[in-house]
Amino acid sequence: MGVLGRFMVGVTKCMPKFFIASVARRYVAGKDIESAVTVMRKLSSEGACFTIDVLGEEISNLEEAQFFIDEYDRVLDAIVENNLDANLSIKPTAFGLLIDEMKAYDNIERLLRKAAENEIFVRLDMEDYRVTQPTIDIVLAMHEKGLHNVGTVLQSRLFRTSADIDAICDKLGGAADFRICKGVYLEHESISLTEYQTIVEAMNSHIDQILDRSAYAGVASHDWPVIKHTLSALEARGMSPSNPDPRDGCSVNRNGKGPGYEFQMLLGVRGNIRRRLAKDGHRTRIYVPYGERWYEYSMRRLDENPDVAMYIVKSIFMPWTNRR
Repeated sequence: MGVLGRFMVGVTKCMPKFFIASVARRYVAGKDIESAVTVMRKLSSEGACFTIDVLGEEISNLEEAQFFIDEYDRVLDAIVENNLDANLSIKPTAFGLLIDEMKAYDNIERLLRKAAENEIFVRLDMEDYRVTQPTIDIVLAMHEKGLHNVGTVLQSRLFRTSADIDAICDKLGGAADFRICKGVYLEHESISLTEYQTIVEAMNSHIDQILDRSAYAGVASHDWPVIKHTLSALEARGMSPSNPDPRDGCSVNRNGKGPGYEFQMLLGVRGNIRRRLAKDGHRTRIYVPYGERWYEYSMRRLDENPDVAMYIVKSIFMPWTNRR
């Protein structure tokens, strides 16, 4: 599938922008927060909750960071005003992490404090290998400041992820909160796994590890082998949507969260599986990106992981396999 995916990336990039826009509408909520609110209101009827992401990441100067500061303020206001069951996802590089680390800390702390006032959780998205440790360091530093409404994403394809889970849990105990995913960044084979099956096996192992460390597990996957493994792992530990989290050390207040876990999926991808999980009572969260930079986001995701193109192919020619 990798070769075919790379071929489809080349084909996709030759298509007119208006055609890409017609496809992207499935995966991007729109250009502004108002459009995202409309999408979330519609999907709320399916029992979903949401993570909102303003498109755009690494910036070239600190002035650009102000856009993200202002826009996320608007997002927080929209969540409160519309009574949405939603939290935030932010990319630390959009707040200046690779330009001025201390300024980025200040920018992120300000956002976290405003979010905490309304009991809204903030997820630090994980970018490429350059900022893996700095992103983890931000989470730990914010918890030390008493801001517990923050967690990070970890990518199972990276060799270091198991050690990162232990290190974070050693520091935060039951307050550790992860979104665990395969990882969209195709890193060098010296630091990451590169084959689908080994990445799936690693992710299943990481899910077990997170559950056994009494941390919160946001399982971000559209792969049935991962979802099936998670359901079995939950059952083996006495965890279910209808019971409180039975694990030791899980007395942490997790407003807007599930009983120790939830399933997370991208907007527009595998809605049939998400609805099945929600019907069975599991908390399901949809990742909702929006913004003016939808085209750059779409092309970048294709470059980083050509296999993503297969979702596009299936949505065009076999739409019944991928209902929103």
